[in-house]
Amino acid sequence: MNKGQKKPQIIHTEVVAKSRLFTVEQLDLCFSNGVKRQYERMKGHSRGAVMIVPIHNGQLLLASEYAAGTHEYELGFPKGLIDPGETAEQAANRELQEEIGFATNKLTLLKEVSLAPSYFSSKMQIFIAEDLYFSRLEGDEPEDIEVINWKVEDWRSLINENRFNEARSVSALLLAMDHIAS
Repeated sequence: MNKGQKKPQIIHTEVVAKSRLFTVEQLDLCFSNGVKRQYERMKGHSRGAVMIVPIHNGQLLLASEYAAGTHEYELGFPKGLIDPGETAEQAANRELQEEIGFATNKLTLLKEVSLAPSYFSSKMQIFIAEDLYFSRLEGDEPEDIEVINWKVEDWRSLINENRFNEARSVSALLLAMDHIAS
């Protein structure tokens, strides 16, 4: 719903910090009203990422995985980057096999979301996976991921689970439950 807004002009970009995982870029901008500002953003990968809500025998399959940001084991749905040459659907099926030991015959795109678009350009495609079957691929995780089964009908109690707090997983759960209800 762009009501005639004109994007600001990028006057200059410069990398101001870089690590193994992140590149911070400074933008010098000029808005259509002449106001100039500096913004910083994480320079994103254009590959994108996927998150999958797997449902098997009336159970949501969650991954209990170490999260360095919180230094805790967090509950969430399988996720990962789209590898070069992969489609989002192929990446979703690969991540399922690597993280929880299942593949899917039925994958449905629910929505593409962004995380903090003021700072990140990356997008994530959220899928629901049904009609699962056992299939394991070797992943890049440093340890096995514990798979937690959660009854689909108890999905509301999952929202109150302390270790289930990542915004993308909560969004994915709500999108999946809306999809199932429709």
